[in-house]
Amino acid sequence: MELKHRKDMDPRYLWDFAHIYASKAEWEKAFSETEALIEGIPARAGTLGRSAEALQAALDAVMAMEQKLELVYVYAMLHKSADNSDPEYQKMEARATRLSVSARAAESFLTPELLAIPADTLAQYMQSPGLATYRHMVEDICRARAHTLDAAREEMLARLGDAAQTPHNAFTMLSSVDMTFPDITDENGEKAPLTHARFGVYRESADRRVRKEAFETYFGEYNKFINTIAALYSGSVKLDCYDASTRGYKNACEAALFRSNVPVSVLDSLTEAIHARLSTMKKYLAVRKQALGLDELHMYDLYCPLLPEVDFHIDYEASKTLVKKALAPLGEEYGKLLDEAYANRWMDAYENRGKTTGAFSCGVYGSHPYILLNYAGKLDDAFTMAHELGHAMHSYKSNAAQDYVNHDYHILVAEVASTVNEVLLCKYLLATETNPARRAYVLNHFLEGFRTTVFRQTLFAEFERKAHEMHEAGEPLTAESLNALYRSLNELYYEGAVVDDCQAVEWARIPHFYRAFYVYQYATGFCSAVAIATRILKTGDAADYLRFLSTGGSDYPLEELKIAGVDLTKPEAVLSSLDAFAEALADFETQLKGVK
Repeated sequence: MELKHRKDMDPRYLWDFAHIYASKAEWEKAFSETEALIEGIPARAGTLGRSAEALQAALDAVMAMEQKLELVYVYAMLHKSADNSDPEYQKMEARATRLSVSARAAESFLTPELLAIPADTLAQYMQSPGLATYRHMVEDICRARAHTLDAAREEMLARLGDAAQTPHNAFTMLSSVDMTFPDITDENGEKAPLTHARFGVYRESADRRVRKEAFETYFGEYNKFINTIAALYSGSVKLDCYDASTRGYKNACEAALFRSNVPVSVLDSLTEAIHARLSTMKKYLAVRKQALGLDELHMYDLYCPLLPEVDFHIDYEASKTLVKKALAPLGEEYGKLLDEAYANRWMDAYENRGKTTGAFSCGVYGSHPYILLNYAGKLDDAFTMAHELGHAMHSYKSNAAQDYVNHDYHILVAEVASTVNEVLLCKYLLATETNPARRAYVLNHFLEGFRTTVFRQTLFAEFERKAHEMHEAGEPLTAESLNALYRSLNELYYEGAVVDDCQAVEWARIPHFYRAFYVYQYATGFCSAVAIATRILKTGDAADYLRFLSTGGSDYPLEELKIAGVDLTKPEAVLSSLDAFAEALADFETQLKGVK
């Protein structure tokens, strides 16, 4: 069935943008007001060191501008995400991006001027009650003193911000708008459209021919543009390395992790732990191969359920009910927030032409979170809904508890709340399901969560780390070199499976690679979430976890996680989750025997 245009979609399942601005005219008004606020910011330059009152006045002005700018940008970005092909939305988002760049340039004096204040004087200023809300922010700025440039160079880097988005923006337009895929032949022998969302459905097909055809057709299209995509990704890597070098970091990885005050040793520890347990992944692949009755396990055999006869189709409304039941251990207040999300159209449910692929949640300070889905009726879609609602509730509770300057949580903790929800949903299904086949199906999903979120995302992290190291060593990033790197990592992580030629191209479809060193946090987040969810179910007490959800960016993420009982500076969280993977695999094998 051909995808509908946005205007033809049922409005009950679309976002209500009026919760941000009542109309586009109101957005235009806010846009103009934000421009005026930005124009007034440079007048604050040279005033920060005069007194505590002058420092507060400058910070208050910047935060007021930032808060208004965020609403202006999010409103435009969400419209474009809903339909990337609409020229009006493209223009709105481009204007909002330029406005953001203007804001970065206007406030670029702030950090170097703040650091120019003598440390003793600044410490005295920060004792002022009016500056209390800024204490963590100022502490964080001072932490980056060695990597902060003078005002002129900071402004130059800020003005580069718009152009620096070109690789990501071009990839998004190529992948989401310009690229189209040939039809494939479905299980019934009929022509069927292949889209980003449908690819996820086809690769789970019980019909091996369908998933092989979808796999080869989908990645075959990316391969047609592989040199262009390699050039775009190479440009993104070069910009990462340029920024890191300019600011005096050892490398791009250190620069990226520094933002959240995370030592590179945390990433090293994760990678070492995963490498140490690759034998468990090899065993899982052997179980999968045997369960499917295959002579060879190919990469297109990794996503299909091992019990294809089990029907786990679930529609959108049923998913909402299921997710709420599964998240009951998080308390009554959490359940009421879910009701509010369902009733007030926080979620944009179904795929339409031009819509951004995948799923995301966007927290909106002063309104409510907005969740993008591409719901296709699979159990995985219910898990995606739970996942994005976890992000949303983290944003909502942090926004409610923190003032604007401290509301936004760091990337390191961004995937914890979402994955806690997924783990709780999995545990609920295992607790309520008695049929061995369906239990095995859920366990398979849980195991796939480990494979795709812990093992696969760590593989992704290795890929981008090695790609940046290649550039830093002077080695060109070409389609050939990137394909070879990605293939070698797949052969390491998926020993026992046949790494098909098309698999070497998969890196080219991953949008997160344009936000370097983000993906490893999916793995640490999943490991942290397993520990947190296990603790909640064991004790019946979610109070510490809910307190963690309200911390926003008021502290460093490693410290915030300790509130919920997780210490990522030690290996236990990762290793214990990998023990859970091994235990689930053993249970899965038992359930498979019961099915037979």
